[in-house]
Amino acid sequence: MRKENLLGYLLIAPAVALITFICVIPLSQTILYSLRYYNLTDQANERFIGLENYFKLFSDSKFYDNLANTMIFAAVSVVLQLLVGLTAALLMNAASRGAVLVRAVVLVPYAIPGVIVAQMFSFMFHGDFGVLNALLRQSGILSSAFPFLAKPGWAMACIIITNVWKQFPFVALLLLSGLQTIPAELYESAEVDGAGALKRFAYITLPGIRQMVLVVLLFRTMADIRIFDLVYSMTGGGPANTTSTLLYQAYIFLFKDMNFGLGSAWSTIIFFIILTISLIYLSLFQKEE
Repeated sequence: MRKENLLGYLLIAPAVALITFICVIPLSQTILYSLRYYNLTDQANERFIGLENYFKLFSDSKFYDNLANTMIFAAVSVVLQLLVGLTAALLMNAASRGAVLVRAVVLVPYAIPGVIVAQMFSFMFHGDFGVLNALLRQSGILSSAFPFLAKPGWAMACIIITNVWKQFPFVALLLLSGLQTIPAELYESAEVDGAGALKRFAYITLPGIRQMVLVVLLFRTMADIRIFDLVYSMTGGGPANTTSTLLYQAYIFLFKDMNFGLGSAWSTIIFFIILTISLIYLSLFQKEE
């Protein structure tokens, strides 16, 4: 037994060492930076200041604005990704011919890098020569160009639409794997008993993919709270900081203001927010099991 335990520890040692190197050490360093005054433009005054960065963070109204923007973006994005992804998964699961081709086509948005997707949709939503403005004016819905990315509310909606388009294939494939584990005999028995399509969906499909839905919610919520590339490329946090998120503001402090202490404090808060939400999802997953 001791030899087997030793062999087990030896086998997982490389993975533990890798996780420690790429996760634990940087995270520990970030937390230590957050407890210091550490500005690259004022390195002579670097010193330990305890929780002062956190007090400054929580007393700044900008933090709560960014937190609200992040949570609104994540909540709406995750719900829409789940709805669109489930629809796509049901269509792919029902397709008997050309199923491989359909799945390949659905995967295309997920395969495109985020920055390229952001540029594509920025052009589409552009106020002067965007495709959407051209279509709306030609159809008579708009009489003049509408600056979607320069209007509060509309700018956030545009980023959410872009994010949903890019990420729904990931959701669709995960839900498709859940759909394919449901025995076909259940649907056949329910149909024989007179259950309609809605009842089969409500009493067979949804319970059958419930655990996979929790997995999707966990991964997509974690990712959407950390949204950066679309905000950076499409709006730069504007207009008037209405699309600025926690991670984007942390980037501003770290790489524009060179304030590693305050930026590390923002990054640490993001980590604990994601950790808290992850623990909630994992507890729900354990109850489900």
